[in-house]
Amino acid sequence: MNKLTIIGSGNIGFSLAKGLVSTGYYRPEEIVLTRRSIAALEEEKSLGFGTSSNNKEAIQDADIIVLSVLPQQIKKVMEEIAGSLSKGQLVVSVASGVSCQDVKAILGEDCTVVRAMPNTAIAIGQSMTCIATDNAPSDAIAKVERIFESVGSVVVINEDLMTSATALCACGIAFFLRAIRAASQGGVEIGFHAHDALKMAVQTAKGAADLLLQTNNHPESEIDKVTSPKGCTIAGLNEMEHNGFSSAFIKGIKLSALKAGGLYNE
Repeated sequence: MNKLTIIGSGNIGFSLAKGLVSTGYYRPEEIVLTRRSIAALEEEKSLGFGTSSNNKEAIQDADIIVLSVLPQQIKKVMEEIAGSLSKGQLVVSVASGVSCQDVKAILGEDCTVVRAMPNTAIAIGQSMTCIATDNAPSDAIAKVERIFESVGSVVVINEDLMTSATALCACGIAFFLRAIRAASQGGVEIGFHAHDALKMAVQTAKGAADLLLQTNNHPESEIDKVTSPKGCTIAGLNEMEHNGFSSAFIKGIKLSALKAGGLYNE
């Protein structure tokens, strides 16, 4: 029987588990979820998942171990399970700024490690997950790809780009949410009720994203279709640019990437 253990079953870990079950990739009884407080796993237990507060016991006989904890906590967790790992177990880390070598320094140089960086849209099966490794074999990478394809889209990247992926995809979801919030506030200012303005902003943002996904067009080519000479769209876009819209967005992504790279050592 396949067995997957997810250490640290908060929002990301539990969402991953549910996604794997919904696609039929795993059955609930093949997945063990751990948290420090076993009482916090009552819902998961009722759905048929294995639950535990003992990480060392939970990883026994697991084919894949997912470390779904904060970067500030992962060192303690790795030190706890280091002596209990078996040869052939695949370790998947979703902690920001923690390199494969950081993991191997504690779990052992012969450990097979793949990093993954999903975002919170994993909860609805719409995550953008980037995965990377130092030298894990291709079959291990393929396993991790299949796991995260159950909860969204996957891109395999070089490991030196993982902190950048954290900023663009994991932090990035908050940036796009803030842009939607700002659009809805603008809608209120020009006369709409708040709930209507938010619904309109959300659907417009979704339409823009789907337009690019389905046409594979560049954003600017779609923008050109909306901007006419002396029109209202170009006037609004230029006003936003004069006030630093693109520049602020880019600076935010760059600062998040810088911050993400240092989380493990904080």
